[in-house]
Amino acid sequence: MADLIFYTNPQSRGRIIRWMLEEVGQPYETEIVPYDQMKSERYLAVNPMGKVPAIKHGQHVVTECAAICAYLADVFPQAGLGPRDDERADYYRWLFYAAGPLEAAVSNQAMGWVAPPERERMFGYGNFDKVVAVLDDLLSHRDYVCGDRFTAADVYLGSQVMFPLQFKLLPERDSFLRYRDRLQARDAHKRAAEIDEKLIEEMGLGSPQPAEPQPA
Repeated sequence: MADLIFYTNPQSRGRIIRWMLEEVGQPYETEIVPYDQMKSERYLAVNPMGKVPAIKHGQHVVTECAAICAYLADVFPQAGLGPRDDERADYYRWLFYAAGPLEAAVSNQAMGWVAPPERERMFGYGNFDKVVAVLDDLLSHRDYVCGDRFTAADVYLGSQVMFPLQFKLLPERDSFLRYRDRLQARDAHKRAAEIDEKLIEEMGLGSPQPAEPQPA
């Protein structure tokens, strides 16, 4: 058994971690978890939340996509995906911006949950348009989260840009489209997408629907 086990479903946010694993370049074993088995006793022993993705590295389990990306960058520093000293502030700021305000705003927008102005502070991120404007400003002035160098933060932030764009849940700002194209051109992204698309075909699954948000 491999020292690194990846629990996923090809129609889930596990695709984010597949991409991250391909960027890391270390051997890993994949365990596919069908949706009807995510609440099974066996899988709940891995992740009590009953959702994918998760990884098991040695005796340690890590869940939540942003945490997995940061963890893999940290424990496999030879891949060069973690932040340098002068990149740490941007790396952590925007990694958690994507995991917090961006994902929450996009999810709520997709469900039609729009807070009235007087209650926006209860949502933490304010409103959807503000979140989009901040992201647009970031990506209009740099190629990647940390400037001109790709890091693990781009795997997560990029995924939170690309999936919503695919289903028209984010406006097609020029900065978003350029960022998407830059990331999709990466060899690791292409390999990861090919692996998961082949699994979807082998499992006889259709394409994910935007009205059914994927498990984290």
